Amino acid sequence: MLDLVAPSATAPAHDPYGRHPGRHAARRAHAAPDAPGPVPRLAALIPAHNEQDRIAAAIQGLWDQTRPPDLIVVVADNCTDDTAAVATAHGAQVFATHGNTHKKAGALNQAIAWILPHLDDRDLLLVQDADTVLDPSFADTALATFNRKVGAVGGVFYGEQGGGFLGLLQRMEFHRYAWELERTGGRAQVLTGTGTMFRARVLREVRTARRTGAIGGGTSYYSLASLTEDDEMTKAVKTLGYRTMSPAGCAVTTEVMPTLGKLWHQRLRWQRGALENLRDYGWTRVTARYFAQQFLMGFGALSFLVYLTFMITYTTLYGWPGFSPLWTAIGLIFVVEKTVSVRRAGPRAVLVAALMIPEMLYDLFQHAVYFSSLWGLLRRSEEKWVAT
Repeated sequence: MLDLVAPSATAPAHDPYGRHPGRHAARRAHAAPDAPGPVPRLAALIPAHNEQDRIAAAIQGLWDQTRPPDLIVVVADNCTDDTAAVATAHGAQVFATHGNTHKKAGALNQAIAWILPHLDDRDLLLVQDADTVLDPSFADTALATFNRKVGAVGGVFYGEQGGGFLGLLQRMEFHRYAWELERTGGRAQVLTGTGTMFRARVLREVRTARRTGAIGGGTSYYSLASLTEDDEMTKAVKTLGYRTMSPAGCAVTTEVMPTLGKLWHQRLRWQRGALENLRDYGWTRVTARYFAQQFLMGFGALSFLVYLTFMITYTTLYGWPGFSPLWTAIGLIFVVEKTVSVRRAGPRAVLVAALMIPEMLYDLFQHAVYFSSLWGLLRRSEEKWVAT
């Protein structure tokens, strides 16, 4: 068991194994390959800012794992509510950040700097959001996925119930992403902040790489310069030569945005952060695919807008163009793909997908987010982090 006491970010922590806290500080970037040995220990960090209403469910989801963590730590970041008290009541330790002004990334950096010296290279650190509940098999599935080439295992996120029709559209989007992940063998494009497990060794290597200038983002574990620290961390881990995976068994249930305003701010931060991370990393072997994805996303959005404009203009001037066997066949293929990819979300989702119009409007919303993010990046305007 891993038993640490975390009264504050600045207090020294006792190591029950009697090792010096700085033992691993000078390890070289690439430690020796994994070899048979003791079962790795697992610690979990939950960064939380005023999450008294949701933190209990997140903690209970960890205790309910088929392989529970040896230690659960709630990283209470500038909380003014009862987050710490609720966390303690549910069996978690509380780590209070000290003077953090860098939101989630800064909070995690303080907590990781405290706990990592007490973990061996083979040990594992799970980072999950406070508004997320992990599937009971998450930890076991992630542990089985690790090998010498896999540096981190992220969750496959699904939307919680609620949120009305907008919530349904988000759940459909998340199911479709999970379907795509499954089709590609579980190779993660993003190590989602909702839940990701790291090798302790890999986190040490990330910090070493930042300090030597091999990758940017500051001198600690998570980048303080990124709006989307999880997307940036994915690129950092891949740049070090590791694979990132999101197997189907690592399911997580997370919050959906209940209003268009909150959804806009969330997606704007995600999209702007992704673009800024690509700008900062530049064209590399790792980022080439991400650049291609962003280009195709922009091209698809622009093509869709041109098509809609053409159809509206043509119909207004000349009337409905009539039946076309070719375009009808293409449309039917499109509808089949849309419905099949959300079938696990339930019959209501399948019906909405078959209607097409609601998701077309949702796509237009996403396209607006994309172009707004791109325009802001080109103007170099500042996009602020907004809590959702």
